Amino acid sequence: MICAVLALGTAGHASAQQYPAKSTRIVVGFAPGGGTDIVARIIGAKLTEALGQSFIVDNRAGAAGTIGSDIVAKAPADGYTLLMGHVNSHGIAPNLYKKLPYDAQRDFAMVAYVGYVPNVLVVHPSIPAKNVAELVAIAKAKPGALNYASSGVGSTQHLAGELFQLTTNTKLVHVPYKGSGPAVVDLVAGHVVMNFDTMPPVLPFVRQGKMKALAVTTPKRASQLADVPTMLEAGLKGFEMTNWYGMMAPAKISRDIVTRLNTEVNKIMALPDAKAKLEEVGTQLNPMTPEAFAKFLESELAKYAKLVKAANVSID
Repeated sequence: MICAVLALGTAGHASAQQYPAKSTRIVVGFAPGGGTDIVARIIGAKLTEALGQSFIVDNRAGAAGTIGSDIVAKAPADGYTLLMGHVNSHGIAPNLYKKLPYDAQRDFAMVAYVGYVPNVLVVHPSIPAKNVAELVAIAKAKPGALNYASSGVGSTQHLAGELFQLTTNTKLVHVPYKGSGPAVVDLVAGHVVMNFDTMPPVLPFVRQGKMKALAVTTPKRASQLADVPTMLEAGLKGFEMTNWYGMMAPAKISRDIVTRLNTEVNKIMALPDAKAKLEEVGTQLNPMTPEAFAKFLESELAKYAKLVKAANVSID
């Protein structure tokens, strides 16, 4: 029996040393072409180059990323099924869904945090506000007159709008869409007048003058919108919200494999070409150790628990 246990331990160590010995899938809980998918494909392509085995993106879209997350939570913990986790599936959803089929912390090992994409407060040009203070004044003068779009109930856009109302003591009307695409189209058309969308879909329209960017919801300014202040600079204390991405794995994965993947992903983010591609889509890179990533997730869960409760938002 002792020999058998020792043999198992040796085999486990050897498999970690030899990893990867075959192709690995990176599950993305969203459709192709979105931010999470783009980030996963950039990282996956570089992992393929670095480790000599294919890292293939597997899109399993639906339910704000929770379908893909559940697949990974229940997959073998051998390193060959990974998840490109997202704030929706691991920060927001655990506080919104009453019957989520996985535990965001217990069922996953944090492997490598990649970074975040800023949300941007944008308004239609018909709104006379030139900054956040002027927008707040307009909203207070006409409670319920201003509406804001989002990519759906429980999205960061939605919750950013709720946080804005709580922080500024204003009343807005939420108009949820089935994704950022139609939400942005209707904002350009003037059917809605505000949005707190992520940078990639709104940046072209801001540059064309079809939207006005008033603030970003990140701790520091975004290089792509260097002249746009943060919410903190605009006077809204504690207003911070981002769409973040991070590689995760089933909870019982070998520590050796986690360490290797963390090292490789962090190396990739330092490569000039990969860094340029990730930053081109608005990603603010922030490499972390697995331990730091786990602590970050804990803080995100606590933050959204507080916000969801204060805004009284839930999904059955």
